[in-house]
Amino acid sequence: KRSEVQHSKHQQTSPNTSVLRTGPPNTMSLSIPQCEAYSVQKSNRLRSAKQSSSRRSSSRTLRVVACLQSSAGSRTDNAEPANDLIIRAAKGESVERTPVWLFRQAGRHLPEYTEYKKKTGKNFLELLKDPKDVAEVTLQPVRRYNVDAAILFSDILVIAEAMNIEIEMPGGRGILVPDPLRTPAALSRLPEYVEIEKSLGHVLEAVKEINRQIDAEGLGVPLIGFSAAPWTLMYYMVGGSSKKNTHFGLQWLSDYPCESRALLERLTSVVIDYLDAQIKAGVHIVQVFEAMCEHIDEENFVKYALPCLERIASELKARHPTVPLMVFARDAPYALPMLQDVGYDVMTVDTTRDGREARNILATSAGKAGLMPKQLQGNFDPALLQADNGSSQAEIESAVRKMLTLFGSQKYIANLGSGLVGTEDPSKVACFVDCVHNFSEEEITCA
Repeated sequence: KRSEVQHSKHQQTSPNTSVLRTGPPNTMSLSIPQCEAYSVQKSNRLRSAKQSSSRRSSSRTLRVVACLQSSAGSRTDNAEPANDLIIRAAKGESVERTPVWLFRQAGRHLPEYTEYKKKTGKNFLELLKDPKDVAEVTLQPVRRYNVDAAILFSDILVIAEAMNIEIEMPGGRGILVPDPLRTPAALSRLPEYVEIEKSLGHVLEAVKEINRQIDAEGLGVPLIGFSAAPWTLMYYMVGGSSKKNTHFGLQWLSDYPCESRALLERLTSVVIDYLDAQIKAGVHIVQVFEAMCEHIDEENFVKYALPCLERIASELKARHPTVPLMVFARDAPYALPMLQDVGYDVMTVDTTRDGREARNILATSAGKAGLMPKQLQGNFDPALLQADNGSSQAEIESAVRKMLTLFGSQKYIANLGSGLVGTEDPSKVACFVDCVHNFSEEEITCA
């Protein structure tokens, strides 16, 4: 099992760097550099552990593999991730420790990413075009940290690019769309149909390459695919950004309601086909990011954004009923029960709501329908991981314990309340990841 891989990794580290043991773990005496040293594992150790665990695979894991192979066609590379913690947690099954991964875990905060960009001479958007580059950057955090999943290194606006919208990312200025859709007349610039295999075929090949590398290096983790949600795509396509013109999206909805619905419907179809293609290429879980809820009010979210999210969940569940669906409507805590009701398996909680409150909200909503509540993800504050003005090891440990107490260790995926921004200390990130594993395993063992 995946958990055996984790134990094998931990047990093979030297006495000077080992944090986890077979008994109840204890990281309270570790320094942050020790946490970091502990997290950087040798791939040959991982490969040996994976081979050992494969011989002891349970019937549950085999059933998961059969379901994944059914959803992904004839996929062979990484069809059987030795670590299936996150898959089980996303489905509401019991786990030995809480799985953890991080939004934007690959990229700017890692020195190896900076070095790789320098070595290749490529910028961010150029890296995304080459499947080999995407695979390398995707797996850098998996090699460094004990995260329980890789997430495809990509961008939320690749669908916009595939629909003839030019995207620029000048350093320090956020995402720019130099020629947005100012009026409905500009919709004629968009293609009637997006052929995913042609327009985004490099992404699908990257998925396959990542799984090949996961197998080759014995990393043993599942791969998460993702897409931006329709409202987020529309928001940028009509000229909004995270730093200015933040009213453009709502203004479009107000001025052109019929055209807005038509655009959102077109985007929804592309998102569904894109995620469907990622699953067929080999991802094990998909994440939908509705990242721009800060710039839409609840009434318009329910009227325009939610129907798109519902259709995405409905159609993907019909095509791939065993593949978990995760969703993050950032800055829209009111949406948690709505997203559960329309069919998502895992709802992400940002830093505006604590885990216990989110649990109660989902339980109340599910109870009205006579159902069991679904799973949660989130919501550690990434500000605590900053290299400058971040938190100490003791403060990180305390915050992790509090988070686990509020969420509980089961039916839960530990993550952040928003993505890493690039100025985090990798040793603090490693400490966070290891504390989640240590403390949750201790809780589950003692329960």
